[in-house]
Amino acid sequence: MIQEPRSADYGALAKSFHWLIVILLAAQFAIGWSMPHIGPRTQPETLINLHFSVGALILLVVLARLAWRMTHPVPPLVDDSRLWQQRLAQMTHFLLYALLLIIPVLGWMSASGRAFTVSLFGLFELPSLLPPKHPWTSPLGDLHDFLSTYALLGLVGLHVVAALYHHFLLRDRTLARMLPRLG
Repeated sequence: MIQEPRSADYGALAKSFHWLIVILLAAQFAIGWSMPHIGPRTQPETLINLHFSVGALILLVVLARLAWRMTHPVPPLVDDSRLWQQRLAQMTHFLLYALLLIIPVLGWMSASGRAFTVSLFGLFELPSLLPPKHPWTSPLGDLHDFLSTYALLGLVGLHVVAALYHHFLLRDRTLARMLPRLG
């Protein structure tokens, strides 16, 4: 059963999902930029395995967030935004969710094609998505890198700029409704 939002603010669980994904993405980018380049002779080590685990966790959290969102609609807008602004916000959110699903799967596929084991912090192994030495292994890894470095960071930047625009220039509650309540 779909529940109607009771207020213009997001609920505690929606906020928790949002900020958990932000923290995981920040950690993932720090790990990704710190780890060695993955080439034909690379053997997975601590940072690479940590990158795989955080990627798997991001995928799981995003899937849980999407399941939650299907039964808990987005609260109504707090201002009278123009239709193009509403559509841009919807498209940006759709693309963010799409990338947060596609990028980890591409990385998982590339790791599988390199015969790397992908696990969730050693708790359990994920199944291989490609056979070893698959011809798409490197192109999938390159696409993973490109989408995460340019598309995802660009959309996240747009999302942050829009939230700050609403907060500081329009002075509405768009940003405040996603911030944790303190006190």
